[in-house]
Amino acid sequence: MVFRKENIRDALCTELPGSASHYKMLPPDRVLEVAPHDHSRVKQSSVLLLLFEENEQLKVLLIKRPLHMKHHAGQIALPGGRVEPNETAEETALRETFEEIGINPEHIDILGSLSDFYVEVSRFQIRPIVGWLSSKPVLQINPDEVEKIIFFPIEKFAPPYDEQQLNTITGKLDVPCIRFENEVIWGATAMILSEFYDVLQIALKHDSN
Repeated sequence: MVFRKENIRDALCTELPGSASHYKMLPPDRVLEVAPHDHSRVKQSSVLLLLFEENEQLKVLLIKRPLHMKHHAGQIALPGGRVEPNETAEETALRETFEEIGINPEHIDILGSLSDFYVEVSRFQIRPIVGWLSSKPVLQINPDEVEKIIFFPIEKFAPPYDEQQLNTITGKLDVPCIRFENEVIWGATAMILSEFYDVLQIALKHDSN
């Protein structure tokens, strides 16, 4: 599938599917809203969903977190982290991407953002920022934060989804997921990709008009 950058930008300006997309990939017994007593402990964060085209495929740059990480160790993720004081979510996503995989913010065209959502187990409120690269990036990986890189073709996110039992910090769970290159994409990353995949269907409609 070929997607035009401007159509993706336009689609991100429409009403986003939000929780309707997130719930498709939400692990069991998890919630998307902050409990009233937890508001003071919520940590604002952002991630960068970074896109580029290769061989007429739209790809997303994913990373695998090392096992020593405090949060989401060993999981497939998007570059990102906690929003620092006096920093916007977009600035955080660009800074973290540069620190983790060495992509200069000047090379990234920000197209918009997806819906915020809450990750109960880590108390992160995540804002996914969507960026575009003109070509496949040359990376400088920080091994303290990134174990490997995955270039994921977004068309692979089409349903039906897989399910796999995983050991999580809340015990064993049968989670909805996507399997790709011997890795399991689940949790927050899968929820973000789920919404983006649904947004692309909006972009396709715009492109056909």
